[in-house]
Amino acid sequence: MNLYSRFFKRLIDFVLSLSAFIILLPIFLVVTLLLAIANDGKPFFLQPRPGRHGRIFRVIKYKTMNDKRNSQGDLLPDADRLTSIGSFVRKTSLDELPQLLNVIKGEMSLIGPRPLLVEYLPLYNEIQSRRHEVRPGITGWAQVNGRNAISWDEKFIYDVWYIENMSFVLDLKIIGLTIIKVLKSEGISPEGQLIMPTFTEYIRQKNK
Repeated sequence: MNLYSRFFKRLIDFVLSLSAFIILLPIFLVVTLLLAIANDGKPFFLQPRPGRHGRIFRVIKYKTMNDKRNSQGDLLPDADRLTSIGSFVRKTSLDELPQLLNVIKGEMSLIGPRPLLVEYLPLYNEIQSRRHEVRPGITGWAQVNGRNAISWDEKFIYDVWYIENMSFVLDLKIIGLTIIKVLKSEGISPEGQLIMPTFTEYIRQKNK
């Protein structure tokens, strides 16, 4: 890795994420209140995710779905539990806002492969597992090249490409493209679907 990725990237992450959190604090408080109302007082949830070198940390996320269950006590499908305010938060990418705290703590980076579910770890091949060579990011090369509108295989290709080409200029480009994507609300979900299939479901379908 180069000097930027070894030292300067973490310094820039800390300064920018702390500054952004302070500036966006009023929005953070309003969204937290609205989600607390929609989710019976539960605006957040902590979810274990693999970070750099596969170390597990707890990512801070907004709770965009309620906990409604069917008559058997099972949770309803994701699409049925997505609240109206939760849908707005996802569409505007405000659901990523609490992760600034993960960046400040050093568990994540502003730019990098997205932190995925722990249950996916045994499903990765050797190349896909390289995404854990760096800190996971709030946004990344895969997000600005399609986000949830591209396949899982394409996401991993973009993740590894980023690791091999990481630079300050590339990170600036990703930040700029992320802002454009957010303003246009592009790539939030696959075409014709509300929620993107999990990687586990994707592997199951691929192996049929």
